[in-house]
Amino acid sequence: MTDTPLPIAAPDRRLGERVGAYLDTLTKPPGSLGRLERLAVDLAAMTGEPFPRVTPPGVLVFAADHGVADEGVSAFPQEVTAQMVANFVAGGAAINVFARRIGARLEVIDVGVAGAVSGQGVVDEKVRPGTANIAHRDAMSRAEAEAAIEAGRRAAGRAVETGCRCLIVGEMGIANTTASSAVLAVLTCEPVARLVGRGTGIDDARLAHKRRVVEGAIAARAPDPADPLGVLASLGGLEIAAMAGACLEAAVRRVPLLVDGFIATVAALVACRLAPGARDYLVFGHRSREPGHAVALAALDAEPLLDLALRLGEGTGAALAFPLLEAACDMLAEMATFADAGVAGDDRA
Repeated sequence: MTDTPLPIAAPDRRLGERVGAYLDTLTKPPGSLGRLERLAVDLAAMTGEPFPRVTPPGVLVFAADHGVADEGVSAFPQEVTAQMVANFVAGGAAINVFARRIGARLEVIDVGVAGAVSGQGVVDEKVRPGTANIAHRDAMSRAEAEAAIEAGRRAAGRAVETGCRCLIVGEMGIANTTASSAVLAVLTCEPVARLVGRGTGIDDARLAHKRRVVEGAIAARAPDPADPLGVLASLGGLEIAAMAGACLEAAVRRVPLLVDGFIATVAALVACRLAPGARDYLVFGHRSREPGHAVALAALDAEPLLDLALRLGEGTGAALAFPLLEAACDMLAEMATFADAGVAGDDRA
């Protein structure tokens, strides 16, 4: 990232206040639709539209490999990353099912898959064929981290330019919970044991090993918590960087971005450390079962919309939460006011 600040405008808080007042004229007790009302206000302020729209959504799935997979921190071998990318392209993954359900445009972006990616439909933005093993060296250079961020920004820009009015980010990368936990531990100064979870479903012995790997990588790399790009380059992943870039571009374009689970939230944290104004354009889809997710959410002062005990990634939890954004917009646009409906309003004032 250059030293030039990104042109991220503040949300239109005054418009949000007007929308909040309008909500109280609708045929319901004030505040009775709870967080849905707050969501409607936030979407209006983000977009600058009194009756915001979030359809169609755009799902961006970024894929990359991690050298730390060589340490045996995952239940699956590294080649699964490329195999799952092929599954995305074929339409057979969970995110494909959920994206079809919400009428989303879905794009799969290879920012660093180690193996060959077969099939048409994958956007080639490969910065390098996977990161280095963070147990022994930096994951990537600062320039490579910047390149992956820019790839994420371009993907977000493509989606918006094709008409998407809300973005969803997801990822695929064997061992990316290890990299995400390492980045999160440094950025939040929290102990590794509190953050590292089972990822793809590892047993107790491998979980203990995974924690030792993360602790050793942080000690060896020793990145500066005040330098988020440096933390990302030292310990992170190319898909994490790309998701951070998508968060930044969504904020620049005043488009709401629905964040998925643990790994996507760590990417969002990186984005917000790079450009704090990006936080105002993020909505958090769900609470993951990964223990570090609660810490990442707290660092962003975020309350997710759903808690379904998910831990898949791919953008699945965010896609499942998307209908709540649609409902918030429809409530604003379609509910009658007390005056329109001829219903007596609250007379306690």
